[in-house]
Amino acid sequence: METLFKCSINSLDVYKPYILFGSVLNVAVLPPSSENLFIDMADRLYEDGWKELGYVYVNIDDCWASMDRDKDGRLQADPNRFPGGINKLARYMHDRGLKLGIYGDMGTHTCGGYPGTTVDKIDIDAQTFADWEVDMLKFDGCYSNAVEQELGYPLMSKALNATGRPIGYSCSWPAYQGGLPPKVNYTQLGQICNLWRNYGDIQDSWSSVLSIADWFFENQDVLAPAAGPGRWNDPDMLVIGDFGLSMDQSRSQMALWAIMAAPLFMSNDLRTISSGARSILQNKMIISINQDPLGIQGRRILKEKSGIEVYWRPLSNNASALVFFSRRNDMPYRYQTSLSKLNYTTGSYKVTDVYTDQTDVLKDSTEFVVSVNPTGVVMWYVSAPGKLQYHPFIRGNKLHRQTYDVKQNNFL
Repeated sequence: METLFKCSINSLDVYKPYILFGSVLNVAVLPPSSENLFIDMADRLYEDGWKELGYVYVNIDDCWASMDRDKDGRLQADPNRFPGGINKLARYMHDRGLKLGIYGDMGTHTCGGYPGTTVDKIDIDAQTFADWEVDMLKFDGCYSNAVEQELGYPLMSKALNATGRPIGYSCSWPAYQGGLPPKVNYTQLGQICNLWRNYGDIQDSWSSVLSIADWFFENQDVLAPAAGPGRWNDPDMLVIGDFGLSMDQSRSQMALWAIMAAPLFMSNDLRTISSGARSILQNKMIISINQDPLGIQGRRILKEKSGIEVYWRPLSNNASALVFFSRRNDMPYRYQTSLSKLNYTTGSYKVTDVYTDQTDVLKDSTEFVVSVNPTGVVMWYVSAPGKLQYHPFIRGNKLHRQTYDVKQNNFL
């Protein structure tokens, strides 16, 4: 995996009942007194409205540890960066209704060169994290091989459960095996991990966001069935609020990550985040779509020659989310279609634009036009006045006219 951000500070996530999401401040090297920076991020989550939206985790990434284990063989925090120890940070988070996550590695060393967790250290490290009252573990895979990973990732799951402390488990295992079957067994992953990294690290650029989204949607027939409540595909962090994305591109990343039912790990500094980026990340309707309790990962259903793509995700209460995304770089494009062309069944539907709050009622046969900015999106929450019995059925990126009750859709 790429390790550009191998030593980073993660003010992360919301752990709602279904999906994680949060915020990450990336730096090249953890500075002295890193403890204060994590406390600052926690204060922002607590005081600036993030916690109420579900953003409750503060996660520590690589480079937090001392280069040596203690006399009993336990990991220990760097005393200069974390003078109070990890358990002090955990207490600070818990006193404010927040949670703490930490980073480990299934190998001899972490990606940043710090002590890793070899197979013989799994039990003691899991218990150490539990003793520190950690609430989530990201388990990377640098400096290990496929045989060690096949043994170690399930063992860490077992060891975490044996501590008796609920600890969310993020596995990087599939990313080191190419992300796809037959090397990756998603049935097994869903049994041992809460979320997993399938692909490479995101960078603060539109090209990086687009390449990751493309990989996930090009492989959606494999990836979408793997996801569900308590087991999530993780396309990596949101870079909204950093430096590489325009506002339109930021809206696009948020919309596409919501369609994917992705963990929303923010990568930004909450002390200096712009009002525009904050409004995207705190958009309640998009958050509700991302956190929908059905937990069904959405799909790309159309790729037009015009450069417009359409994405769809089924939601609770017979609702759905639609995203019209433009790959164009020239000018806004006026895209014309109807809900029936998108395989919605006969009826009237209420549509709400999640970014403008504008609403309308459309019959399935009514032609409409959406104006989509270059590299931007139009995102709708689609509901109906009456109960709908059917949803579109999609296989292999193609819409099929035959429709099934949502419980019968065999990709759910």
